[in-house]
Amino acid sequence: MKTNSKPYQTLIFALTFLFSTSLFGQTPVKLTKLDINKLPFNIKVQGKVQNAVRWTDSSGDNIVVTSETGKYISKKAKGDDEDLANAELFAYRYIVANNEAQQTWKVYDFIKDCPLDLEATFIKNTLQVTDLNKDGVSEIWLMYKTVCHGDVSPYDMKIIMYQGQQKYAMRGRNKAKITEKEFEGGEYKLDPAFSNAPKEFIDFAKKLWNKNIMQTFE
Repeated sequence: MKTNSKPYQTLIFALTFLFSTSLFGQTPVKLTKLDINKLPFNIKVQGKVQNAVRWTDSSGDNIVVTSETGKYISKKAKGDDEDLANAELFAYRYIVANNEAQQTWKVYDFIKDCPLDLEATFIKNTLQVTDLNKDGVSEIWLMYKTVCHGDVSPYDMKIIMYQGQQKYAMRGRNKAKITEKEFEGGEYKLDPAFSNAPKEFIDFAKKLWNKNIMQTFE
């Protein structure tokens, strides 16, 4: 595995570790977790890096990085709008070739001009890399939530999955406990690509959704 320089290569191997995506008993894809403070190949992303992983499949040497801005006030906000806040999240996929990282896709979502509580964050421990149909091309799974509200209503929740350049999306809301016996949310909808995807993809998406369906407060 090549990096920009030999000293940096030594640092990467010292600071990274191998782990596997074994969610729901699937065949693991071996990943290297990269140091989020020292991304290789001078990769630049927006926001604060949350996860950075690397692996190899039939498409080559892959890197995925996720990042979030957290809550911030727009520089354009003035007067009555000075309390309006934004939050953004990003995911980037790169293929490494000839000692360079080329971006192949980017996911971007946001909440903007929110006067209430807001959030745009990836759900913990849901970045997954699989090869469910065993064709040598990895599936990359991202799951996140966005909201602008002042109560305990559900968040918008999404699963975005890429296999190569093909994008799949599952969109809905998580489930929030409104009263002792009353819940709201939990529904989802598959986009047309997902609806026509292999059964293994749909089953995995539903399990990932249900595993993270309940709204939690940290």
